[in-house]
Amino acid sequence: MIEKLHPYVVFLPQEKKDKILSAIFGSKAGVDILRFSLKQGIAKNIYQKDLVKNLNYSNKTIIENLKTLTALGVLNESMEKKDKEDRIIWIKAYQLTQLGRWFALLIAEETELSAEEKTEILQSLFRTYVKQVKRLAEEIGISDKVLVETFKEEMKQTSDYTAQKA
Repeated sequence: MIEKLHPYVVFLPQEKKDKILSAIFGSKAGVDILRFSLKQGIAKNIYQKDLVKNLNYSNKTIIENLKTLTALGVLNESMEKKDKEDRIIWIKAYQLTQLGRWFALLIAEETELSAEEKTEILQSLFRTYVKQVKRLAEEIGISDKVLVETFKEEMKQTSDYTAQKA
């Protein structure tokens, strides 16, 4: 029986790797924040009040995790201006960075992601991978032409295989 595999790939900044992995997987709250983002849609903003309301953690725990995930580049923080009862208030909004999206994908069930989200993540992953391969190829003296030919060969083999199965 062939087991269906999920493509778990995450590119990590070398100097922050241990801190990032520890921040996310060393605390259930970090994982739950990513799961919350998945449930509401990975492109949508995350608000502290929604996390406190929907997750079983104290406000202090949520704030600490948001600060840590932001400092490590898993979340971006911004300020939003809101009109509330004839007053203007500013609230913090958080959104997954590209790295945060990769981690969300890592813990997601495939059914939790829309086709559009899967496409966006795969394209981003592919772009990042190509950039890294290109950089490494330049370091060891492999030309772009060789990489393009390799890509074309693999795409043709995949197309031939798909056509044979049909």
